[in-house]
Amino acid sequence: MNLLAQLLTGLIAFEHLYIVYMEMFAWETLGRKTFKGALPDAMFTPTKTLAANQGLYNGFLAAGLIWSLFIQDNNWSHYVAIFFLSCVVCAGVFGAATASRKILYTQALPALGALLAVISSCAG
Repeated sequence: MNLLAQLLTGLIAFEHLYIVYMEMFAWETLGRKTFKGALPDAMFTPTKTLAANQGLYNGFLAAGLIWSLFIQDNNWSHYVAIFFLSCVVCAGVFGAATASRKILYTQALPALGALLAVISSCAG
């Protein structure tokens, strides 16, 4: 992968590490701020375990993206990055449709940009 593709993939991985922290450890504070208006305040405590489960899945996405940056074989690095970035785009679109439209702009579109950078670095 070229440097731009690596940087964008790393940024998406970092974003997902933040999401892991928010959903697993700070759901009732940062989660409440992030999803203000999308969820009633009374729902954050009862959904803490569900959010932690979501956080774990976001951790798998971050791990896959980080892994792609350390793979020595250029083709496999691309394949792994493309797979995990595609998963992030899909999750972001679904989240925008079901939870908060803001997820489209904060998660799906940045991942799409990184995905396009990775794909274009494959061709070049």
